[in-house]
Amino acid sequence: MNWLTAEEALAALGTKPQTLYANVSRGRIRARPDPQDTRRSLYDGEDVRRLAERHSGRRRVETVAAQAMRWGDPVLSSGISTITGGRLFYRGQDAVGLAETATLEAVAQMLWEAGPVGFPTRTDTRYGAGSPLEAAFMALARLAARDLPMQGRAHVALHAEAAMVLGTLADALTGAAGGGAALHQRLALAWGRPEAADLLRRALVLLADHELNASTFAARVAASTGASIAAAVLAGLATLTGPLHGSAALGARSLADLAADIGAEAAVGQYLAQGRPLPAFGHQLYPEGDCRAAALLGRFDLPVPYAELREAAERITGNRANVDFALAALTAAFGLPPDAPLTLFALARSAGWIAHALEQHASGSLIRPRAHYVGPAIPG
Repeated sequence: MNWLTAEEALAALGTKPQTLYANVSRGRIRARPDPQDTRRSLYDGEDVRRLAERHSGRRRVETVAAQAMRWGDPVLSSGISTITGGRLFYRGQDAVGLAETATLEAVAQMLWEAGPVGFPTRTDTRYGAGSPLEAAFMALARLAARDLPMQGRAHVALHAEAAMVLGTLADALTGAAGGGAALHQRLALAWGRPEAADLLRRALVLLADHELNASTFAARVAASTGASIAAAVLAGLATLTGPLHGSAALGARSLADLAADIGAEAAVGQYLAQGRPLPAFGHQLYPEGDCRAAALLGRFDLPVPYAELREAAERITGNRANVDFALAALTAAFGLPPDAPLTLFALARSAGWIAHALEQHASGSLIRPRAHYVGPAIPG
C-alpha cells in the first residue's frame, strides 16, 4: 500500500487541509499515524488518486458505482446512524455517550422510533440440539417461513413483530435464560458471569448499528423485496458470520494465542513477514482509532497476552485496536464462551438490522443494482 504525507496528498487533490481531513472522517481516504512521527498522519495513495480522478471528471459511471460499494461514498439515504469525525452516532446521539447508561432495549426503541421495547422470551419454544448459532438460524428460518411480509401493516404491528423476532433470537442464543430481564442480564446469567453484565450492556449498545455494513446491506436488500422482518434478520445473520465481518474476533484470539506462545512482538512480526493483515487492528472508518473499542477497553483489565499484543501491534503498525480486539479481550478477561463475540454482535446488530428493514420498507423501493458485465463477448 502506498502511503502519502499530508503535503503529497494535498498536492494530488489540489484542496485545502480541512477538505482532506473531512474526506478522512467520512471514510473516503484511509489514514494512519506515521510510524516515524505519531503526531503526523499518512494517507492512502489509492484513495487519494481515486478522489483526484473524480474531481477531474475522468471516472466512468460504473467505476464510481463499484468504488462506492467498497468503503466509498454513501449509496443510499438513511436516518439511522452515521460515522463522522471518528465518532458513531445513532439518530444524532453519540453511541459512546449512550453506552454509559442505555440498554439495548432503549437503543432499539430509539432506532425503531417505537414505543417502549422489550424482547419477550418464549420458553415453550425448542430449537433443537447444536450450537447457539445453529439454534439461531433454525429459529429465524421458522419465523421467516411463516411470518407475513411487511406491506400493508401499521407501525405498531411491525414494532411488536420486531420485538418478538429479536426476543426469539435472544432465546436461541442464550437458551431462554433470564426470563423478562434486560438482554445484557440474560446474557450474563446464561454465561454464569454476573460481574460482566455492565460490560455486556455497553458492548450491546456500541454494536447496535454501524451505517451500511455488509450484514445491514443484506438485511435491507431482503426488506426491499417485501420480505418479513424475520427474513431480513436472517439475511443479516447469514452475512454476519463471515470471517471478515462478525467473526473477525476469532482472528484476534488466534493472534493473542500466538502472542502467548512466542511473544507479542514476534507474533506481530510473523504475521507481517508472511504478508498477512493483522486482525483486529485498524479500521477504515476510524483512522484515528475505533471509538467503540476505546469505550470498552478502558473498562476492564486486559489479560496479559492481550495487553502485550495491543502494545506491540499499535507500536509496530501504527494502527489501533478495533472493536473486534475489544470483544476478544473481553471474552478472555471474563471467561466467556468462545462464541461470545459473535453472539454479542448478532444480538446487538439485529436491533440495527430491524431499524434498517423498517426504514427500507417505508421507502417503498427495491434495491436492484446492475452488474458490469466482463464475461465472454455477446454474439451479434
